[in-house]
Amino acid sequence: MQYDFSIIEGHRTLETQQKYFNEGKSTLDGVNKKSKHQSYPSLAADIMPYKKGTNAFSGDELDNRRFYMMMGMVKSIAHKLLIKGEITHRVRFGLDWDGDDTFKDQTFHDLPHVELV
Repeated sequence: MQYDFSIIEGHRTLETQQKYFNEGKSTLDGVNKKSKHQSYPSLAADIMPYKKGTNAFSGDELDNRRFYMMMGMVKSIAHKLLIKGEITHRVRFGLDWDGDDTFKDQTFHDLPHVELV
């Protein structure tokens, strides 16, 4: 199955990280708590599902579901590659920080975020 998505951000400067923190878009200030976006190379990316004529960031629950579907695919592919020894890291998502497949226990929802752990 193919799924179209866009990478909207990878590496972040300290200034950008602090801007996102001040806007409430991140819980990490970039100094006391660094983001994996700040490493070089970046260990995190923000990705979004792409479908012509739609807005993944509309805030509508039906649009949000596309993030969950996309991340499920990424999680499945990454798991298979890890088992085969083709990658060495697991992935973690901003829609399920603790990886327990329970979404109600999140205090900060970052739907586009994916990182290596």
